[in-house]
Amino acid sequence: MEPDVSIEGGCTIRIVVLPVGHIPGSHMRDYVSMVVRHTKVDLSSISSFYTEHQKSPFAHQPWDTGSLRFKFLVGGAQQSPWDEFQAHRKILGVIGLCHCPSSPDLGIVHDQFTTICKAYPAALITRCFAFHPSDLQLEGDDKKRQHLIMFPPTDWKTLEFHMQTLMQDLAASLLMDFESWVLRAESAGTILKTPLDSQASLSSEEVIKAKKRRLGRAQKTIGDYCLLAGSPVDANAHYSTAIELARLTGDQFWHAGAIEGSVCALVIDRMGQKDQMLEEEVKYRYYEVIQLYRRVSTISFELEATLKLARFLCRREIAKEVVELLMSAADGAKALIDASDRLVLNVEIARLFGALGYERKAAFFSRQVAQLYLQQDNCWAAISALQVLAMTSKSYRVQSKAAMNRSRHSSDEVQSACSDGVRSQTQSIAALFESQWSTLQMVVLKEILLSAVRAGDPLAAWSAAARLLRLHYPLITPAGQSGLSNALTASAERLPCGTRCADPALPFARLYSIPSLPSQMEIVKRIPGKEDWWAGSAPSGPFIYTPFGKGDTSDDKKQEIIWIVGEPVQVLVELANPCTFELSVESIYLSVNSENFEAFPTSVTLLPNTSQVISLSGIPTSVGPLTVEGCIVHCFGVITEHLFRDVDDLLLGAGQGLVLVDPFRSSGFPKLRNVPNPNISVVPSLPLLIPHVVGGDGSTVLYEGEIRDIQISLANAGAVPVVEANISLSGKQQENVISIGHEMLQSALPLQPGASVVIPVRLQAGQLNLELENVGNRNGPGNVGRIFKEGNSPSLVIHYAGTLAQVGDSIQNDSCSYPPGRRLTVPLQVRVLQGLCLVQARLLSMEIPAEISRTLPAPSAAGQYIMDRGTTTENIADSLVKIDPYRGSWGLRLLELEFRNPTEVMFEITVCIQGNKREDENTETVKDGQTVDCLYPTTRIDRDYGARVLIPLEHFKLPVLDKSFFGMETKGKEGFVVKISSNAEKQTKAELNAAIKDLTSRIKVKWQSGRNSFGEMNIKDAVQEALQTSVMDVLLPDPLTFGFRLGRNHSSNGITDTSQEANLNAPIIETESYSDFRGKGQPKGSILAHELTPLEILVRNNTKEAIRMILSITCRDVAGENCFDGSKATVLWAGVLSGIEVEVPPLGEAIHPFAVCFLVPGEYTLLGAAVIHQANEILRARARTDSAQEPIFCSGPPFRVHVIGTL
Repeated sequence: MEPDVSIEGGCTIRIVVLPVGHIPGSHMRDYVSMVVRHTKVDLSSISSFYTEHQKSPFAHQPWDTGSLRFKFLVGGAQQSPWDEFQAHRKILGVIGLCHCPSSPDLGIVHDQFTTICKAYPAALITRCFAFHPSDLQLEGDDKKRQHLIMFPPTDWKTLEFHMQTLMQDLAASLLMDFESWVLRAESAGTILKTPLDSQASLSSEEVIKAKKRRLGRAQKTIGDYCLLAGSPVDANAHYSTAIELARLTGDQFWHAGAIEGSVCALVIDRMGQKDQMLEEEVKYRYYEVIQLYRRVSTISFELEATLKLARFLCRREIAKEVVELLMSAADGAKALIDASDRLVLNVEIARLFGALGYERKAAFFSRQVAQLYLQQDNCWAAISALQVLAMTSKSYRVQSKAAMNRSRHSSDEVQSACSDGVRSQTQSIAALFESQWSTLQMVVLKEILLSAVRAGDPLAAWSAAARLLRLHYPLITPAGQSGLSNALTASAERLPCGTRCADPALPFARLYSIPSLPSQMEIVKRIPGKEDWWAGSAPSGPFIYTPFGKGDTSDDKKQEIIWIVGEPVQVLVELANPCTFELSVESIYLSVNSENFEAFPTSVTLLPNTSQVISLSGIPTSVGPLTVEGCIVHCFGVITEHLFRDVDDLLLGAGQGLVLVDPFRSSGFPKLRNVPNPNISVVPSLPLLIPHVVGGDGSTVLYEGEIRDIQISLANAGAVPVVEANISLSGKQQENVISIGHEMLQSALPLQPGASVVIPVRLQAGQLNLELENVGNRNGPGNVGRIFKEGNSPSLVIHYAGTLAQVGDSIQNDSCSYPPGRRLTVPLQVRVLQGLCLVQARLLSMEIPAEISRTLPAPSAAGQYIMDRGTTTENIADSLVKIDPYRGSWGLRLLELEFRNPTEVMFEITVCIQGNKREDENTETVKDGQTVDCLYPTTRIDRDYGARVLIPLEHFKLPVLDKSFFGMETKGKEGFVVKISSNAEKQTKAELNAAIKDLTSRIKVKWQSGRNSFGEMNIKDAVQEALQTSVMDVLLPDPLTFGFRLGRNHSSNGITDTSQEANLNAPIIETESYSDFRGKGQPKGSILAHELTPLEILVRNNTKEAIRMILSITCRDVAGENCFDGSKATVLWAGVLSGIEVEVPPLGEAIHPFAVCFLVPGEYTLLGAAVIHQANEILRARARTDSAQEPIFCSGPPFRVHVIGTL
């Protein structure tokens, strides 16, 4: 059988093209390409070379439209035993090609060509083309040289023109030889035999039949030469005669050949006019041809006729009929004895199935061809098998990526893929991976591997082993996996170092993530024209999705990442080794789609059935878009590219159950990760600030309340100066940052590359939430500390940017006309240790009887310092005692603070009270418009010791007792529960809270430990709690207050209402004797014995309602005995001292005068008391009683009277 048979093949002239002498391969390819392009020579072009010696037998030669068709057999061919049966099987011409520079002796070339031509006795034309002869070769007189056709050295186009001329001459010569042969055959006749005739017996009957068949065979042969000469009309006439004669003589074999020739003449005559009638005619005739060949048992010709008809009908509309023909031909292959015939048959069947689009059937018969090649134990057969299997690998979905890339240029496929969207992608994945083909795919890959090994192609062997191991490792035993690993290593040893292969092996690589820049290198979009250019733009973060971002329904939008020229970046890649052997990757680095990236290789070793996430890094080198497509891996001695999208498609197919390959699941990662490959933009160089805490980058260790100044150094490590910078605070615990040195940063701008600036920051440590009962435990609270982590600690946020680049200089994208800025986040890591511990705070109070005097001090507003105008002592202790003008006593209220030192260091504490700025600023420290009283020297508290500090409190009682105060109830530590009934009560509550807050905020306890450690205790809550527990006693005045003073003149008229007097506190005019006595050295506030001294008792109503009471006065000596009553009374009196009915108006005073005469010098005390029978709600609430009938008793504090004797 012959390959590539077709109905039109009957009109082709076979010419052998052979090299003569030594020809370099490149020159041989050039010369052959120059020859084989002339497969069709028009008859009109050879008219100048054609000479008609006698009348042409081709009466209907189409000189205007006809042509001669050639089939060039490069390298030679064997003579067919059936060349007399069909003239197109003959080799009718021999062309030799000679490269003169490689063959200097043209005589030897001539002899070699003559020897070659003897192998083709049927050749009518022989030509030997000698290219590029030298001058010496051209001038030679050798007669042998005259038989060579010289092509002088010239340009390529000239050579092609010469070759075209010579091929036209060759075609004309062949046409004239065909005419001569036909004329001889018609005149003398020709005996034509086939191998079938040689097998026949030589009986007389057979001889008689042969004589009868000679004329029909001659007509059939003449028709063949008419076809070769390009005259289908003449050929058809001779074929018709031959058919009739063969039918009459029963020559079935030649009958079939004549019908084939007639069909060829019909098709050639109607070339380009294929229609239904022609197809039906061809089918009818060829079915008859097939039957005739079947009768004479010529299986090869029968199969060839079947293939010719199938090729002629090969189109999708009648695919069913073509498939039937091809399958019948495949069944006939069993009867073929010669393996080469079976090889040709399977090749033709595969080609026709492929032309129909039946890829699987074509792949099946191609594998049959490969198996037939593999049965031949030689290198060339193995190479052929490898080529055939490489063509079938596409159908079996095991095609090499190099072949896939070569065939991925169809525009129709691209357009359809773009239009179908996600649906077409899913279908393509489904078509790419078909799990039911796994076993067959493994067989095909094993055959490719075996063919490559036999053919001596180590790269093809490595590729086949890589595909087999990568795509089918779950179906391969551990021993088989190790064998493939050894095959990969052995193939790599035969390859040059650095060989690349398009098919990756192991490991599997997929994109894990592209980490965002760290907090020191975050990029912020720059909005020009705004002072706060960073506002409204989000930095590039590590999250691919955030619920607080703007929603986007577009599925194809990718994450945007910005990289900077010259700054290293990293990409996290997950590698998986699902096999049972240890995998050593010699080097792996990133693969990008542009040249503006320099990748850094690294090595890694993967244990069996494991996966590992590694970091691959590199540096962008120029501005522009960039996409990370995969990794370049040097493993098993060969460099391959592992694309992330291939693994994503593989895992998607595994998720849909289309493939068995899921390396990451078998390596311990059951979840399917779908990380989209982000769009990366590379921008020009930016400034880069590197922060450093002077003294160490660790956490700053502070005690509770400690104030510490730290210095943060910012160095510009970039290649661009910093021209804009702004500092702000973010995060929690921002109140711990007292001040930031903004001016230092602004004064250092522009900060050149390599320069640095130091920014001072003042911190104050917060408080630890520890239980008080753990204070004494040295190993517990003393070592407890709190670290502000990055999410909870305050952070300095520095937005900075470099110079504005020109739009056209470095950035090509119009949407990004300006280079971005950066955001530097510096966490202020603070470790807070427990310092001084406040154990408790208590309110202590005491009263000292006041000495009676001529006047009482005027009432003063609450919270203001009030001092006795008569006091002359300059001792600071006197200033601590504040007179209560309404109680008539000296009141001393102290706040006791108990501290404990559970630490390992010593503390010194100082108590200060801040007040309003005074006129006398010479004795107090003035700070921020307020006065600071340092009450005591510093108190030292050693480790494991405690101390109590007493803080005198100024008098700040409210001047009025209102019933709204009793709408509040105290609940211990929870403060007040207020029952609001009116706006006035709301205002009163606000005043009360403001008073407490004012006092607590003015008390400061500062500490110092060593030279540089200092701070302030937080006692506000403890002081407020201590005040709230006795707020009724501390803040609210008594309903009635009593006071005594020396009177002016004795009067027994009774009670005097202060509302009718102009000034009760005016100085009293003393008598002369009294003044004289005072001038002799009488102590201030003393009374002479044996004299009647006028006195006054003052009763003040501190409520907003009038109070009716019964007033009484009592005098007691130092032993506490009543001096007014009894048999031993030592004091005489004048006036009313008991049962005095008094009504005091709201917020008013009542004065009752009386006189006393002390008989015995000494110390006495005067007491005022009142009984209220009809008490109002305020009095009952103040007295904490609910009974409306029970009288209320009010008593004033004692007033001391110093009585001296007379001289």
